[in-house]
Amino acid sequence: MEWFENEEFWLEYAPIIFDSKRWAEAPDVADQICKIAGLQKGMKLLDAGCGPGRIAVELASRGLDVTGVDLVQGFLDAADDTAKNEGVKLNLVKSDLRTFTSETQFDAAINLYTSFGYCDTREEDEKILRSIANSLKKGGWFIMELLGREIAVRDFTEGEWFERAGKVVLTEFSVVGPWEGLQSKWILIDVTGARTEHVHVQRLYSSTELQTILKGCGFASVEVYGDFDFSPYNEKARTTVVVARK
Repeated sequence: MEWFENEEFWLEYAPIIFDSKRWAEAPDVADQICKIAGLQKGMKLLDAGCGPGRIAVELASRGLDVTGVDLVQGFLDAADDTAKNEGVKLNLVKSDLRTFTSETQFDAAINLYTSFGYCDTREEDEKILRSIANSLKKGGWFIMELLGREIAVRDFTEGEWFERAGKVVLTEFSVVGPWEGLQSKWILIDVTGARTEHVHVQRLYSSTELQTILKGCGFASVEVYGDFDFSPYNEKARTTVVVARK
């Protein structure tokens, strides 16, 4: 079992990863997704790696037919609870994106909040992208937000500490290979002094690599931007946003 298949990890770290700031930005992100892909009520959208439904619920509240896929049952349960509380419907599927298939052909798909690059091999990463491409209609949109290599190099720090969700969080970062990946060590310390540690590596891709890979996985066009507002992917980029079309 790979680390991201470990449900206990996600339940432990979810309050740290999905803090109030991330939930607060969800409506704006959902609006940008709809604008980029020209989404309208009734259209079908795949949230590939939906987590606790942060964006999926917002998109469903805008009248979209949203299917959320995730490996972690606890996240799917949380997404279902949030959807019910908001009075919207989500189609939730527990599946590994490397092998996910769907009879539904979606108008658009998303993979957000740096949810890509954690498999052991590049080939497995590509399986995820092919699976998403195969789930889209011809002309369908795919929007992905991730940590591009350029951003990782520019903003690299060896670590930091902060307080969140009632815990002290210590982070340590190191480069794997010639900037092939970024190793992250997260240490959580609660009020009793109990300590939890987790280490993982995220594979890093440059913008040109992402364009080449996505085209090889079935996308006809691939553009890379520095934010959801189509700002340039340059030295001022806030993040890495990939907009692809099948």
